[in-house]
Amino acid sequence: MNSQEKQETGRTAGARVKERPRIGWGIFILSMLVVFLLGLLAASITERRAEVATLFNNKKVEISGVEARSRVWGLNYPREYNTWKKTAEMDFSSKHLGSKPEDALEKRPDMVVLWAGYAFSRDYSAPRGHMYTIDDMRATLRVGAPMDGKGELQPGTCWVCKSPDVPRMMLEKGVAEFYKDKWSAWGAEIVNPIGCADCHDPATMNLTITRPALVEAYQSMGKNIADASPQEMRSLVCAQCHVEYYFKGDGRYLTFPWDKGFSVEAMEDYYDGIDYKDYVHAVSKAPILKAQHPDYELAMFGAHGQRNVSCADCHMPYISEGGIKYSDHQVVSPLKNIAATCQTCHRESEEVLRGYVYERQDKVLEIRNRAESELAKAHLTAGLAWNNGATQEEMAPVLKLIREAQWRWDYTVASHGGPFHAPVESVRILAHSLDKTMAAQLALQKLLFAKGVKEIVLPDISTKAKAQAVIGLKMDELRKDKAVFMQTVVPQWIKTAQEKDRL
Repeated sequence: MNSQEKQETGRTAGARVKERPRIGWGIFILSMLVVFLLGLLAASITERRAEVATLFNNKKVEISGVEARSRVWGLNYPREYNTWKKTAEMDFSSKHLGSKPEDALEKRPDMVVLWAGYAFSRDYSAPRGHMYTIDDMRATLRVGAPMDGKGELQPGTCWVCKSPDVPRMMLEKGVAEFYKDKWSAWGAEIVNPIGCADCHDPATMNLTITRPALVEAYQSMGKNIADASPQEMRSLVCAQCHVEYYFKGDGRYLTFPWDKGFSVEAMEDYYDGIDYKDYVHAVSKAPILKAQHPDYELAMFGAHGQRNVSCADCHMPYISEGGIKYSDHQVVSPLKNIAATCQTCHRESEEVLRGYVYERQDKVLEIRNRAESELAKAHLTAGLAWNNGATQEEMAPVLKLIREAQWRWDYTVASHGGPFHAPVESVRILAHSLDKTMAAQLALQKLLFAKGVKEIVLPDISTKAKAQAVIGLKMDELRKDKAVFMQTVVPQWIKTAQEKDRL
């Protein structure tokens, strides 16, 4: 470096500013802007902390134990409570499902045959919002019309996912005692729909697990659910209910079949290992596994689940109001508010994102519909084989194929979000279902031909009513009994709950 360069380098910033005043003004303005922005940030943080502190310091009521009435929580947390009340809205429809009432058997009568011998063949409707869990539970034909000790179809276990009154009753009566009693025994106690106490600790408002089956499932896998991260908890509170489960033993103890893994094959292996079946099919005589709603398990195989996106990230997006950021507790399809859900990560337009969802759903449901139709034919053809003298030995391999095919079909169908949550895994499972169904049909055709049956003629099941008649359901009697139950028993349950201030 020569002497001139050294002299130039050694010039002070002050000298340069004197020579070019604009540099000084620029530095001054930039400094003031930085100070201003830092001030805004500090003020925002202070405001948020102040509002949060105010929420906790100015609680109107102290909540302890299991407070099943969400209206009580709403006194302290009105923002969350007001969005939770919107679960009563039935104004949303997408291409597939929504929040409006929908008779699924009316739209897809093949399912009546698939569930012959099981209560789902009587009544199966698309799910509505959380606000309707109790109303829909009482009204469904699947629980029967228990009156005067008669007409009981389900155990107390069936209430588990429907209400925050469930953990309250488990504490009062004991978990095992709650499970094994009759469904109707808890009718006047289980009265509040899914709400605050299902997921939150009242002292801290932290997410918490209130259903022992999930804790026990973790223990059976050698894990401790207390080690779950806050992000994992944003899915696990949903996994208390949106999972596959069965009622174990005479005590009908709620159990998750997770010991061998979360895949459809791992759970099937678990059930086969204990020789379990939910029911024997009324037509085909196959020992059937009825999937419940394995949304959590199937979602873990999808792109979002593998990237640790939680259920709440999409179904309970954040809302900012003043200095408060809180979750929308409406719990509805992300398609209802794409701007607050999908577009927080994806930059495409709402139209494009909605199109992505429908494209994936359409492709999965195309295979589902084919599997559904062919599986119904397999059951009816199996019934024809029995009627033409087929033996247990001849039918055993066919019934095994039907059991495996139906488990895979039902596993995908029962997970209502599966076609989007995990479309690749859903297609894989349904493809295996269809393959096993066609193998069962081929074996039955060969068997019937050997029995002298040259033409296979199956009954008309093109409507819900026709299908229910084919499997022997007397729907007029069932509906009549249900009407009496709804008019006499349910009002008494509600009256008792009101007298005890349970609602």
